[in-house]
Amino acid sequence: MDFMHRAAAWLAGGVVFAASCASVLAAAACLPERAILQHALLAMQSPVAAVACALPRPGPQPIPTTALVQPTPAPAPAPAPTPTVSPTPEPSPTPQPSTAPQIEDAGLIRAEQFRHGRGEGSISLSAGSIRNSTACADADLRAAVTTANLPFAVELNSDEPQVLILHTHATETYQTWPDLLYDRSAAARTRNTALNMCAVGARMAEVLNAAGIHTLHDETLHDFPSYTESYDRSRATAQEYLRQYPSIKVVLDVHRDAIEDADGTLVKPVCTIDGASTAQVMIIAGCDNGSTISLPNWRLNLRFAAAWEEAMESRFPGLTRPVLCGYRFYNQDLTTGSLLLELGSHGNTLEQVLTTAQLAGDAIGNYLAQECMAE
Repeated sequence: MDFMHRAAAWLAGGVVFAASCASVLAAAACLPERAILQHALLAMQSPVAAVACALPRPGPQPIPTTALVQPTPAPAPAPAPTPTVSPTPEPSPTPQPSTAPQIEDAGLIRAEQFRHGRGEGSISLSAGSIRNSTACADADLRAAVTTANLPFAVELNSDEPQVLILHTHATETYQTWPDLLYDRSAAARTRNTALNMCAVGARMAEVLNAAGIHTLHDETLHDFPSYTESYDRSRATAQEYLRQYPSIKVVLDVHRDAIEDADGTLVKPVCTIDGASTAQVMIIAGCDNGSTISLPNWRLNLRFAAAWEEAMESRFPGLTRPVLCGYRFYNQDLTTGSLLLELGSHGNTLEQVLTTAQLAGDAIGNYLAQECMAE
């Protein structure tokens, strides 16, 4: 019985050995020669170990290549648009109402055409007249205005300025609607140069320059912020212009009048020229009184005033009021062509006065140009 057990064990071991050898031989077929000998020796010692070593070892697994995530490129900034420079618009006058608004404290305006006088105290011209408000005899004034030539001569189409227009009371203004009503609570003044005396002076300067009379226009608001001493300030302005431009022969101080009845009704001096309602104009020429008003050349200024009066009234009948010759200073000692003009009054509309400025400038421009050509 023991013999049978040993035989069975021996047989089983032989089967294992044969299987091991077969495995080794199969594995060895995949090995190089030197490796075959090594595995044969190992098989004698431990067939299982030899089989394990003979099996091919897995090679290193390739590292999977992970697709690189490319960062999303930032969008290229769009080029900034080239700014378009728009031209600065020209300032325009504030639109004005065509009719009077609702006014709580409304006053009345009446129109009147002032006529030229006759008789004592009035010096008749070929067209127009002079009102003598001085102690001088009418004959004295008449002699002054009948001299042959003006006391100065302007140069036509000159590069040098010949005329200066300024405004002692630049903030004076007019009505902005044609209705015969005004606001009693409103001051007839404004700093808006499109609505005050600067607009009137600009129109005159434009006409004179177009006629070949080189004209400067000063828009200093001499009566702002203080009305007092405004003539001192305008005098300093005129003197500075005369210092810079000694070629200036004529200095015109352009104003508006203020005519009012005792009951507060405003009076606007008007006429009709070519069918258009037009403000009348009055020239003021000062006179020396021998003491407080020193105008040694007042007669020369008066001669110029008479020539302008005749030029306007002959071309545009009704446009002028009588020239006022009185004891007024108005800085008229600066040149022999220094005058003050009153275009309309605070009862007139700006439109009426701009028409007046056009006609007055046209008349004196043509007159001065003809004087130049006659020399």
